[in-house]
Amino acid sequence: MSDPGRTRGGGRVTTVDGVTAVASPLLMGRLGRTGLFLGDLLLAGTAAGFGWYAALEVPVPPAGGLHEPPWQSALVGLALGAPVALRRYRPWFAMAAVLVVTAFSLVTGVIPDYAATAPLVAVGAVLYSVAVAESTRRSAGALAGCVAVIGVAMVLVARSPVGPGAVGGVFVALVLGATWAIGWTVRERRVWARRAAERVTEQAVQDERLRIAREVHDIVAHGMGLIAVQAAIANHVAEERPQQARESLRVIESTSRGALSELRRVLGTLRPEPDLQPVPGLADLPALVDRTRSAGVPVELAVHGTGTPPEGMGLSVFRIVQESLTNVVKHAGPARCRVEVTLAPDEVRVEVRDDGQWPARLPVRSGQGLVGMRERVALYQGGFHAGPGDQGGWTVRATLPLGRTE
Repeated sequence: MSDPGRTRGGGRVTTVDGVTAVASPLLMGRLGRTGLFLGDLLLAGTAAGFGWYAALEVPVPPAGGLHEPPWQSALVGLALGAPVALRRYRPWFAMAAVLVVTAFSLVTGVIPDYAATAPLVAVGAVLYSVAVAESTRRSAGALAGCVAVIGVAMVLVARSPVGPGAVGGVFVALVLGATWAIGWTVRERRVWARRAAERVTEQAVQDERLRIAREVHDIVAHGMGLIAVQAAIANHVAEERPQQARESLRVIESTSRGALSELRRVLGTLRPEPDLQPVPGLADLPALVDRTRSAGVPVELAVHGTGTPPEGMGLSVFRIVQESLTNVVKHAGPARCRVEVTLAPDEVRVEVRDDGQWPARLPVRSGQGLVGMRERVALYQGGFHAGPGDQGGWTVRATLPLGRTE
């Protein structure tokens, strides 16, 4: 079943089998409701003119029929054309009205059978609208009804020697069938376009959720990892070395403030008016390394090259280094770490290696960070490797080609 409604732009909305199709054509966006209504008036005037001209025809002897005065012929033309102006808004009413007037005109002879092509303009116009607005089952029923009523009327009144007779019924079926097929095709294309737009929107929402999940994971994992290490140090030396305990608390304070600030920035993108703060990039790597050193892990940072990657790639490089250092703090134990970033003309290479003693089997949850890094690299169709180093410890390598995104 269909559930016709209206959009704010004036187009019809039809829900068929759970799929909502907007029945307004592409021209609606260009012409607007007024332009479309004027177009419908023009089509209605054309149908009325054809109907009036056909009604003026005098039946060829020996065929009988009404010999109405000209004003009645004009009235018949008006009765055929007026419903066409409403076809976009009330397609069923317009079709019923046009069909009744057409059948009456043919049966009474007001419109001779050999001039029956004229009212087909009005019938075809409203049948097209029904095919666009309604489900296939209902519009096919409307097509069958129109062909049956007009075809039977033409066969019954085929008294003129030049009348179309049964051949005319076949002609009516072909014309109305073609009109219905055009309307049905338009409707199916709109339904398909609607489904495609919904799939694109759903994919965009999923991608945005994944992006936010990666951002939140990297921020929380890094910040909470450093806070946990510093809290353990402060708790261990609180009584014997209060000065070192206070230093650990200062690191906890600054790390938590930084993590909260980044979380606010990420969550701000979910608001209607996001807080447009600059995202972390290569320039923030020294501060990231300093925070990791405060957790007791000696880190060396080396940046080779002078290129400037795009902002999104700079953020990915920052997050890869951040997650790698977080894993070193959490899993490597006492270790030294080196971060190298190479800015080549055609790519950005990142390598983070340490000499720590990693557990033989990492916790299950630790894999989420590796998944996030792999997804960031895959966005640029680059290469990624994470695993034990040749001389012990752990090594993370990522290559991000410039100018290549999915």
